[in-house]
Amino acid sequence: MITLATIEAAERLMAVSYTPAERQQMLDNLEGQITSAVVRRAVPLANSVPMAMRFDPRLPGFAMPHGADALTLSNVIAPLPGSDEDIAFAPVTHLGAWIRSGALTSRRLTQIYLDRIASIGPKLECFAAVAPDVALAEAEAADALTRAGITLGPLHGIPYGLKDLFDTKGIVTGWGAEPFRHRIPDADATIVKTLRAAGAVLLGKTTVGALAYNDIWYGGVTRNPWNLNEGSSGSSAGSASATAAGLCAFAIGTETLGSITSPSQRCGTTGLRPTFGRVSRAGAMALCNSLDKVGPICRSVEDTAIVLAALNGADVADRSSIAAPFVFDATAPIAHLKVGYLPAAFGDGATAVDHAALAAVRSLGLEVVEVTLPDLPYGALMNILFAEAAASFEDLTLTNADDTLTWQDAAAWPNAMRKARFLSAVDHVQLDRLRYVVMQALDGLFTQCDVLIGPFMTGPMLIASNYTGHPCLHLRAGFEDLGTRSPASLASGSLTTGEADTAGTTFTVPQGISLWGRLFDEGPILNLGMALEAALAVADRRPEFPR
Repeated sequence: MITLATIEAAERLMAVSYTPAERQQMLDNLEGQITSAVVRRAVPLANSVPMAMRFDPRLPGFAMPHGADALTLSNVIAPLPGSDEDIAFAPVTHLGAWIRSGALTSRRLTQIYLDRIASIGPKLECFAAVAPDVALAEAEAADALTRAGITLGPLHGIPYGLKDLFDTKGIVTGWGAEPFRHRIPDADATIVKTLRAAGAVLLGKTTVGALAYNDIWYGGVTRNPWNLNEGSSGSSAGSASATAAGLCAFAIGTETLGSITSPSQRCGTTGLRPTFGRVSRAGAMALCNSLDKVGPICRSVEDTAIVLAALNGADVADRSSIAAPFVFDATAPIAHLKVGYLPAAFGDGATAVDHAALAAVRSLGLEVVEVTLPDLPYGALMNILFAEAAASFEDLTLTNADDTLTWQDAAAWPNAMRKARFLSAVDHVQLDRLRYVVMQALDGLFTQCDVLIGPFMTGPMLIASNYTGHPCLHLRAGFEDLGTRSPASLASGSLTTGEADTAGTTFTVPQGISLWGRLFDEGPILNLGMALEAALAVADRRPEFPR
């Protein structure tokens, strides 16, 4: 029963004020709105049911920067290493060349990774499921094609880890969450079919923080290989941890708000979040339909280009899919690039690694300019994420099945999704309009520069660029001595990635730098990333096992 007291309480919640007459008018017909909501809840909506409205990152007048796909890779002349560990940590560029030449078989490479998963994986808790029979069968099929003189592309015979959000036929896909831990799909996600067609070998499912948030899942906490006392961040927790530890050649991640870039920052991997809509999400768990993106996590910049080239393509099964050519030339010059930075990002809080990365850009002879963004409440956009996530898993909230999730803090999904039910629908529409203004703001930013450089938490860029759909490359830039860091948190309505314990033991851990670029034009950030990778010379260092 709705009473005047109920309406007055709602006014306080919404920060509005009505007259007694207005309250009485609402009291007379609010029951109808509530009845409509209850009736709607009676209609079951599977996680795979998309929203009717679709987000499109393209503003009026947008033109695709390229007309056709093109992939030009660097020439690999390195000999096959003598040790299995050196092979395991080699980049995809090298692994592919050795397989094509016959110096290395996919089966041997796959067995190297399976052995490392068996010995190191339990320490990291980074694989939710391993599929050795599938992996070895796919590897042998790739080798048979190689012997016949057939190659399916740069990923032919390359073993990878798949974030446990993507359906794999006959293999548990539990989304990291207790209510779904026994879920076995009867079909493969589009990305699984795409990678199989490209010749890649599926090792298994890498762990995901429950329902695509953080590094806590129903099997434990996925660890950072550089400091086993802390989590690997998330939600692509296992994909970053396994790649950093040399348990796979590359892995697939997803990002809604930092889920590729944040674990790459913590684990020292290279993560590429492509433009929204470039890669199909069909067959993947939906968290936020207007925000979710799929991308690679690798150990080198060029590897991310190889994987994205394989993944790229429109898919009618994904309503948000956008047909867009992907162009990358590893030999392309970068002298013409204008690199921008937000001054505040390199002020208080910036580290020596951040400053060294900016200095490295200058040392490359590039034009480096200060850029600006309009003063907007970018953080307010977070409520879109909370609303969409709460809708995607409404049934867990309404049935109290959310109580079965391991993580129950104020920052965890159960609390965030309950709170989201107090969000105003009118405010949600207004947030969508603010999102459009932010799209215009970032479009203006990239009239000032070709690429933006900054720390992972540069000003509003983590939030703003995820909501506008702009691509981001995050790569290792150096190392810092830090204490164990706490988990990421959304409790305050914005993402914090965890404070370090300054009183405890310190560990030498990686730190990265982010590069943002224009919509559907990942090439410049990849080319600059390769140049930075060479200039900073920190990509080859590895975590050591056992410890």
